[in-house]
Amino acid sequence: MTLPDFGSVSTWIDLGLGVLVAALFTFILYRITNRKFVLFYAILSSLAIILAWFFSLELLTTILTIVLMTSATVVMFVNISRIRPLIASELKGKTMFGFRPKTTEKIFDREAMYKKVNDAILALSKQKIGALLTFEKNILLTDVIKTGTLVNAPVTAELIMTIFYPGTRLHDGAVVVRGDTILAASVYFTPTTKPLTGKYGSRHRAAIGISEMSDAVTVVVSEETGRISLAYRGELQPVTVDTFLRVFREYMLEMPEEDEE
Repeated sequence: MTLPDFGSVSTWIDLGLGVLVAALFTFILYRITNRKFVLFYAILSSLAIILAWFFSLELLTTILTIVLMTSATVVMFVNISRIRPLIASELKGKTMFGFRPKTTEKIFDREAMYKKVNDAILALSKQKIGALLTFEKNILLTDVIKTGTLVNAPVTAELIMTIFYPGTRLHDGAVVVRGDTILAASVYFTPTTKPLTGKYGSRHRAAIGISEMSDAVTVVVSEETGRISLAYRGELQPVTVDTFLRVFREYMLEMPEEDEE
């Protein structure tokens, strides 16, 4: 076994490029999946590649590189639905690495808005009126709302109930909310394609679908049973009328994993 010639400029360039590529893949995987185990796996694999390179284990270096690249490709392919909205969000005002520019964020009374949503959802549930409401967080749904009708009106319980009242022109589809403003109604979401256990209607599949491609929180009210569910990060959670506000608030206030300590 022969150690690399560390006095060679090309040696340090090779090492630098290897570290840079490994770091880039690690960051991309982490941003796409928001899963810490992916970050740990990518860092561990990168360190193994660097050690193998350090000891001139060329065959092992090649194998580890292929494994890391293949894993990254598989993860990206499986999470392709997450990549498209991330790229769209970058082009709509976020930096290349997914952080919003320092602009003045609209200040509003979140608790008051949550209370209005809670009043509307409980009323819709009691009357068994189907509803689908999506609340943006960090990933903007600017392109998605183009499939619906622009509203640009403040969130109120009365407006939400009016939109979803059977027979109105906007009741079919989703309402998208940004901050305390209803941006659009009758918005179409691409439904999830993953198999689901149990009987789920088009609203529930659409809710899971939008939660797979963004970090938005989506509320679903079944028109058959009046049951309430929350879709978040690709999962659908049934809630009761007593727990809806608490769970909804927790999802809305939950920070991205990369911002957590």
